[in-house]
Order: sequence, then structure tokens, then C-alpha cells
Amino acid sequence: MADFDTDLTQQTANYAALTPIDHLLRAAEVYGDQLAIVHGSLRQNWRDTHHRCCQLAAALRQQGVSRNTTVAVLLPNTPAMVEAHFGVPMSGGVLCTLNIRLDVEAMIFCLQHGEAKVLIADTEFASEVAAIKQAMPDLYVIQVNDLLGPEEDDYGHIEYETFLNTAEDLNNWVLPENEWDAIALNYTSGTTGDPKGVVYHHRGAMMNSLSNIMDWDMPKFPVYLWTLPMFHCNGWCFPWTIAARAGVNVCLRRFDPKVCFELIKTFGVTHYSAAPIVHAGLANAPDELKQGVTHLVKGSIAGAAPPEAVLAAMEKMDFEITHVYGLTEVYGPASVCVQRPEWLDLDISGRAAQNARQGVRSHLQDGLSVLDPITMEAVPHDGVSIGELMFRGNIVMKGYLKNPRATQEAFADGWFHTGDLGVVHPDGYVQIKDRSKDIIISGGENISSIEVEDVIYKHPQVLSCAVVAVGDEKWGEVPFAFVELRDGVDLTVEALREYCREHLARYKVPKHFSFSDIPKTSTGKIQKFALRNQAKAIVEAATTP
Repeated sequence: MADFDTDLTQQTANYAALTPIDHLLRAAEVYGDQLAIVHGSLRQNWRDTHHRCCQLAAALRQQGVSRNTTVAVLLPNTPAMVEAHFGVPMSGGVLCTLNIRLDVEAMIFCLQHGEAKVLIADTEFASEVAAIKQAMPDLYVIQVNDLLGPEEDDYGHIEYETFLNTAEDLNNWVLPENEWDAIALNYTSGTTGDPKGVVYHHRGAMMNSLSNIMDWDMPKFPVYLWTLPMFHCNGWCFPWTIAARAGVNVCLRRFDPKVCFELIKTFGVTHYSAAPIVHAGLANAPDELKQGVTHLVKGSIAGAAPPEAVLAAMEKMDFEITHVYGLTEVYGPASVCVQRPEWLDLDISGRAAQNARQGVRSHLQDGLSVLDPITMEAVPHDGVSIGELMFRGNIVMKGYLKNPRATQEAFADGWFHTGDLGVVHPDGYVQIKDRSKDIIISGGENISSIEVEDVIYKHPQVLSCAVVAVGDEKWGEVPFAFVELRDGVDLTVEALREYCREHLARYKVPKHFSFSDIPKTSTGKIQKFALRNQAKAIVEAATTP
């Protein structure tokens, strides 16, 4: 037997830590003149983008940022957000992209829990920054005056462009010491009121950035429209993916169908990713906006199955939609509903049924299976037997920050437990049937039913409550709150809704309320399956002519 180990060691000449930073370095080296970022009147190539990322990294290191320092950003989809995805990890820091839709109390929790030392914030969030600074006076704030953002008085320690220009040594940036080093920190609501900090590593970010390319057969120089928030799972790793293909980041501060169609036509957008609400917004836009789109546009959809009407409208526009599935814990999409040639022979209803499934594992994800969570045995591929969807492999988080118990539970028996229940069809495609964690996916954002319930329970006139998901034509799903009131009180739905608005982010406020008795088991456990049926019946009755 030959010895394939002695003197055949890992060393500098034959090994380098995997990191998506290398995508930027190569894009600048090989395609420096290629357009990298479009934003308003800005046209920035890859050479200049690399230069600015080096400036950001060097300036952050001068400010004291080093390995494992959390650098948070509160930014819409702007050039600064693209640059942060490279400049922050090049400083050795860990990028924490705050969900801009959160209420300020939740933002403060994330910043304090992640021990952020620096915050890079857009002027759109001046009021939130004021509250954050009160709670965290030692936080170093960098103010971004985006060219399409609102004008605000100075509220940071320094302005972003000025901060970049403080960089003295542009070679003062680093690659990770180990590909297992943290690159990003993303907060997810999970099933509790307090968000959980999901830690990404350089290896996983690199792997998913490449998996995106292979799953989508993405060619060189794609033109990518940022309809997906970059704060959400680091834009599903697409800031790094686009650099790997030397593509164009077409920035978008907020979704607007008219603006999107203008950008698609002007810059020849080839790809975009989004929640169902964005796809529906494009599909339902006036026909005059769609005129002039003469090339194939590829979109990916996640969060809920693409409705038949949306798929039909997209096909009419010559948009090709791919359904993907994942969670924050698996870097965004980690499975894909690979479309088969034979599906083209089906009618639109048949194709919609096939595309509604979560599909198969992504190229660089080691495993996706549906297992009995008790026995850990795979369920039969019969499309009927229910189990829990589980992932394992390179595209799985390091774990939850400062939460070893949750990490251990999530990784029990060598798999990441998603909490989503589903089946496997005879062709091997996975499909979700229910969410055991009672997460509500509204407009692509996760809402913890427990968090909403906790707020409603605190109202002095509420005796009991339960929140479930109900289908919604615009948002995919919305919260429906069932509420039992204390005897003798007089509380209106509008008053309770206003109370929720005061204590929750707007998108988490229930769209529907029902004051009624809540069904419970003999042991007092709320029967949420019954409430889901009730919610569906109430909404359908209200919308039936």
C-alpha cells in the first residue's frame, strides 16, 4: 500500500483558505475595466470597487477592527452595501447586516448581542441611529450619504467617503487565517422573540457563491438587479457570486415595478432574486411598463411556492423563474427545484405544481433529506410520508452565536434540523407540507408567531392569544391573531392593531384579528392546526363576493 501522507503535507504552495474575497481580487485583476456597480448616475468598474474595498478595510483596521470584530451595517441596496461585503471581511471583521425593517429595539438587541464596535448607516435611518447611539454610546458610527438617499444633518462620527479617504496603507487588509473563520453574522427570529445570531464562515460563503452560479448556469458578466435585500442572508451570497462572474450589481434602494422595468431595459438585466411579493409586483405591473423587454430574464423565487397566475404572467413576459429553498442557517438557498425538459409538455397548472416543490440539494450542499426526527430514518419517496427537512454539508452555518444549546439542538444526529415538515416525491424532489416552528413567511421575511403572541399577551385586556399564518395574495402569508379578551372589557380590533404597531415592526403586525375562544387540548395546549383552518375559512368568506 502506497504512503500518500508522508512528506505530502498541506502548505502555502498547495493550499489556501477558501474565501469569497478572492472573487473580488480576481475580478479586479482580470476584468478591472468591466462595469461592477450601477446606481443612479454612478458607474463603477471592478478596479475601482477593489480600490474602495481596500480603503474600507484599511480604514477599519486603523479604527481598531481586527479578527472577529463585529462591524454592523444599516443600509439599503447601495454601493456601500456591496463594498461592505468585501471591505469588512478584508479588515478581519465580521459583517453584520441589520434587517432595515426591524424595530429599533430589535436592532439594538442585535448590535449588543453581536458586540458590534462599528456601525455603517445610511441617512434613511437617522432616527434609528439616534436611538441606537443613546443605548450604545461607544459605538463608532459611519454615516453614508448615498447619492439617492435623503439629506440629513451629520449624526455619525465620520462620513463614509471621508472615512475611506483616511486609509493610509491600502495593503493593510487580510485574508482569513482559516476558512472556518467567521465572515458574517445574520440575525433570524427563529421561534423565539429574541433573534438568534447565525454565524457564517468564509468556506460556506465561498461555496454558496459558487453553488449559485452552477444552480443557475450563470455565465460571465451577468447583470444582476438587486430586488433582494442584501441584509437578508447576505443577499443569498450574491454579492460574492456576482464578483465571481465579474457581473454588474444594479443597485435598488427600494422595490418599485416602474423603476425595475426601466433598469431591466436600460442595462439589460439578466438575473434577479426575490420573494413572491416582488415577482407578483412585476407580473401585475401595467403592460406599458413591460413593453421593450426583448431579452430573457431569469428570476429566482423563495419564501413560498410561486402561484400559477404569477408563473403564467412571467412566462408571457419571457421571464424564466426558478424556485429555490433555504433558511438563514444555510446561507439562503441550499436547494433548487431543477426544471426538467419534460415539464415543458405540461400545461401551466402542471408546471406550477412541479415548480411549487423545494426540489433537490444545491450543487455544493452535501445533503438534503426528509427524515423521521425521532428515528432519523429517511421517509419513503411516496409524496405522502411526512418527515422533517434536514441539510448537511458545507453550506450550513457555524452555529448560533452565544447559544450552544440551540446550536446543539439544530445539529442533532449530524444534520441541520430545519423544523420544516415535508415529503419526498417518487422523483426525489422534496416538498414542504407544514412548518413545525410556526414561522410566518411574509414578503420573504420570517415572522416569529411567538414574538407576536408575546406582544399581544402583554396587553392588559387580553386573556389569551394565538397567531398563525394565513395565505395572502400580495404577501404570500400574513399573521392572523386569535384573541380571547378578559371578561367585561371593551377592546376594538383597531385599538389592538395600533397597540401592536407601537411594539412591533410594521410587517409583523397581524393583518387579521378574531376575538373568539381559542381551541385547546385537554392539557391546555392550543390547537394551532384548527386555528389555521379557521383563519383560512374566515379570510375566504370575507373575500368571496
